[in-house]
Amino acid sequence: MIARFWSAAVSGIDGFLVAVEFDLANGLPCFKTVGLPDGSVREARERVVSAVRNAGFEFPGRRVTVNLSPAETRKAGTHFDLPIALGALAASEQVEAVSSAADLCFLGELALDGAVRPVSGVLSMAAAARRRGLRGVVVPRENLREAAASPGLEAYGVSTLREAVDLLRGALPERLPEPEEEPLPAGGEDLGDVRGQALARRAVELAAAGGHNLLLIGPPGTGKSMLARRLPGLLPPLGREEALEVTRVYSVCGRLPPGGGLVRARPFRAPHHTTTPTALVGGGARCRPGEVTLAHRGVLFLDEWPEFGREALESLRQPMEDRCVGVSRLRESVLYPSDFTLVAAMNPCPCGYLGHPGRRCECTERDVRRYRGRVSGPLLDRVDLQAELSPVPFAEWEGVGPVPESTAEVRGRVLAARAFARGRGSRELNARLAGADLREACRVDGDGRLLLEAAARRSALSPRGLDRLLRVARTAADLEGSGPVLRKHLAEAASYLGKWRTL
Repeated sequence: MIARFWSAAVSGIDGFLVAVEFDLANGLPCFKTVGLPDGSVREARERVVSAVRNAGFEFPGRRVTVNLSPAETRKAGTHFDLPIALGALAASEQVEAVSSAADLCFLGELALDGAVRPVSGVLSMAAAARRRGLRGVVVPRENLREAAASPGLEAYGVSTLREAVDLLRGALPERLPEPEEEPLPAGGEDLGDVRGQALARRAVELAAAGGHNLLLIGPPGTGKSMLARRLPGLLPPLGREEALEVTRVYSVCGRLPPGGGLVRARPFRAPHHTTTPTALVGGGARCRPGEVTLAHRGVLFLDEWPEFGREALESLRQPMEDRCVGVSRLRESVLYPSDFTLVAAMNPCPCGYLGHPGRRCECTERDVRRYRGRVSGPLLDRVDLQAELSPVPFAEWEGVGPVPESTAEVRGRVLAARAFARGRGSRELNARLAGADLREACRVDGDGRLLLEAAARRSALSPRGLDRLLRVARTAADLEGSGPVLRKHLAEAASYLGKWRTL
């Protein structure tokens, strides 16, 4: 007897449909799984046998073959337990599958007592079922909200193998409808908590409005981390498609909270400087997304930037340029998204006090040069903004003077600037403008051209450096609601070139 049920698997963050075929034949009792299963799939034998018996059924004592098709693609995960168990019951004629279950996709890990446990990657696998024209997906109850977020697909949640069997017999469990709209997350840390640092605050605003990468340089305790952590709050809320992308990433990594639905907050990732290149860009024995993918549609913060390993830092160049990262291993090759805004922070020297008005720097010139040289010129060349921070005077720290602008106030300007950019026909963030689009968006007058020429000569700007200056100037103009890029916008952009940039 042969029974067949639909399931799915994940490659990268994309799902693909898998046909689970269960065959019973005469011969000595054995259980064999084929179709390039990994260890977690081969171990399903013990879980399925125990779950079937403890749920009140009999596991067939015959020669069992489970085929996972397509057979040329490696399968991983414990979510094949549920369709394998249902295949065993259907093939041994303990249950009769109704026709309504033929276009359902089954996902779930089985406990030894027959309970159905949550699994990762449900949203990607549900999307694969929808693309192949299946009607719905049956998932663990804890994954129901996640599965329901996939548009155009019916989602059913089960808690036990018994409930899944009842579904096969035609008793569909209660279905969670697709949510209309989930509430936005509550506001996080406020920019109004940052005292002083007007230049750096403006740089963060420019980064948010134009999607520019940002480097913050200053002594310890001057607010570099505070500013970086407040950048996500300045960004527009995730759109529906963006939220689906981010949720797929976090689902594949098993980072969604139990019972969670769509991720609505912009990601903020801050890996430690001891992070390996594999952990940063993804990979491993079983390919997994790295920090650049977990920061997709959000912010990647690298504190103590020069302390990261040279190989890890250089591995960032391709994801920053292409907004995706390809990872190839012996058995698979996957492509992960990595569209993030980079915020890096560093001290001016190894001891951190070069140029400090009240503390003496103990570093030699050679120490400073070696410290700064840990970040290569090509990597620095992908950072549009450099902002220097200085110690905050006591009066400003105490709160004397104007009240700093809050996140809500600055976010209002950022949203207005992005709307203005869309109004002038820009389809991309300013940080991504290039070629003819950049020239069209950043036309300058005679005074602006003279300033560009002077900046190029004074700072030895390369053509890419000039393009970077134009992009930042375009963002400054958008924040002001100005159609043309004026001399003052170019002057502001030139102030963020950074005196330590390697060109």
